[in-house]
Amino acid sequence: MNASSSDQRDYVRQAVELYRNTPGTLGRVRREDRRLGAELHGRGISLSSLAPAFLLAAARRCFRSPDAPPLAPIRSMHYFIPVIDEVLANPLDAGYVAYLKSKLKSLAPEAAR
Repeated sequence: MNASSSDQRDYVRQAVELYRNTPGTLGRVRREDRRLGAELHGRGISLSSLAPAFLLAAARRCFRSPDAPPLAPIRSMHYFIPVIDEVLANPLDAGYVAYLKSKLKSLAPEAAR
């Protein structure tokens, strides 16, 4: 086992754990999610870019209009690809990320991790 494959495995493990713990997901990880994690690693996307993207997507889902119909749980990490790309193009301010964490914490304590 070389360092590169070990780095990729560690990255994928952490990426799918971020996904699994994001509010609104089923909390299960599928083979396709692990494959996407490897692709994101190959694209050079840092975990520090994934976390705010997952947080932003979760916040958008949680803070919809109360009159809107309920959303089905997120079943795949692929759901987050457009938000990951958005955050890569326009990184979120650290203060805004902290604000989102605090807002989600009030709704879903597990989101504060």
